[in-house]
Amino acid sequence: MEIAIKNLQSKIPINPKRIKRIILDTLSSEGVKKPASISVCFVNDKKIKELNLRFLKRSGPTDVISFDLSAGTKEIVAEIAVSTDTAIRQSKIYHTTYTYETLLYVIHGLLHILGYDDRSARQRKLMQEKTESILDSSRLGKTFILRARSLPAGRQGEDKSFASLEQ
Repeated sequence: MEIAIKNLQSKIPINPKRIKRIILDTLSSEGVKKPASISVCFVNDKKIKELNLRFLKRSGPTDVISFDLSAGTKEIVAEIAVSTDTAIRQSKIYHTTYTYETLLYVIHGLLHILGYDDRSARQRKLMQEKTESILDSSRLGKTFILRARSLPAGRQGEDKSFASLEQ
């Protein structure tokens, strides 16, 4: 198992051990046993916009972009780009923390690599539930304090957040 963490932004601190742990927890949760080489790169909005336009032909920033490079191999080979600027914005909207948001994005990106999709409302709901379930049950879950609350419209199916997160 090879996991590389690259931090190309300076707005928020990144804890590589925490990112590696959530990747391992996600793979375990999904029953993945084959070898993997996964790279996660934390970038700003300028870079994620460039990637979004270049590879997905979409303008504007996004939270996470995943690249499955496994074709022709017997292992998982993936690159995941996470926007920390988006994590900061979303954490304010959803009353979470930027660390919580970045962990969600890493899980979400990895689920895409593992074959999940979010093009329909049903698929989005499944991915969101799976993402939150993995984070809730991960070893990192012990660092979060769960509290029920109402959310602004926008995140379908989400009715909870982690109000406090060890940064």
